[in-house]
Amino acid sequence: MLKKAYSAVTILSIMLVFAGCSKYQRILKSNDFEKKFEMAKAYYDNGKYQKAFPLFEELITVFRGTSKAEDVYYYYAYSNYKLGDFMLAGYHFDNFVRTFPRSDRAEDAQFMNAKCYFLDSSEPSLDQASTTKAIYELQLFINKYPESPKVDECNDLMDRLRFKLETKAYNGAKLYYRLGEYKAAIFALRNTLAEFPDTRHREEISFMIVRSSYLLADNSIEEKKIERFEQALRECDDFIERHPRSPDVENAKSIKEDSKKELEKIKNLKNGVQEHKG
Repeated sequence: MLKKAYSAVTILSIMLVFAGCSKYQRILKSNDFEKKFEMAKAYYDNGKYQKAFPLFEELITVFRGTSKAEDVYYYYAYSNYKLGDFMLAGYHFDNFVRTFPRSDRAEDAQFMNAKCYFLDSSEPSLDQASTTKAIYELQLFINKYPESPKVDECNDLMDRLRFKLETKAYNGAKLYYRLGEYKAAIFALRNTLAEFPDTRHREEISFMIVRSSYLLADNSIEEKKIERFEQALRECDDFIERHPRSPDVENAKSIKEDSKKELEKIKNLKNGVQEHKG
């Protein structure tokens, strides 16, 4: 008896699934576009974006140039967003603003365009083209809608994106340092400080510049040693002045003394050679 009950429930479930599928297929094939539009919205409102998407996609062409064109395209852009295709959604939100610039939804569409770039932004170790584009689009939104309630959210998103760029720059510079590519490390470390002056890594980066400058000088050919040790001295003085309470101050002072000794040794050697020649 129990098995029969289970069988009946199973059969009923299968019948309902097939009924639902056949209903959706009828809607897809229907030429009643008003009804199709209403069903597309119903599917969307119920979170059935996979079913709503192809309906809105077809209706874009059907209702182009009519009073429903704006509604259809707005839902279509959001369907892409809900399905996780952020690049395509961003494109359509941007196109919505261009197509319907006077729409009451233009502000939201412009924000969503920027947000889609934010969501498409990669991890710091990967390409940051979408990150840069997202910052640009968010700033564009703030400039265009300075009184929008979304401005605070835009600023928060931009802070998170800038931190991602900062992390990429910091990690890249530190990699040069670890690999012993001191000239490239100094260049990258200075760029990181210039682009992100408020970085939380400022003290660490500054000391890496000190140490890289010394090691670059120490590993240079004789003709460049004096110039580079003198630069290392300047970096030491700058670090000691700017970060007097840093745990690396004593290390900076030690590097400074070593740089002085190396300079003195080189100059004495040069003077000895000149006296010998004389």
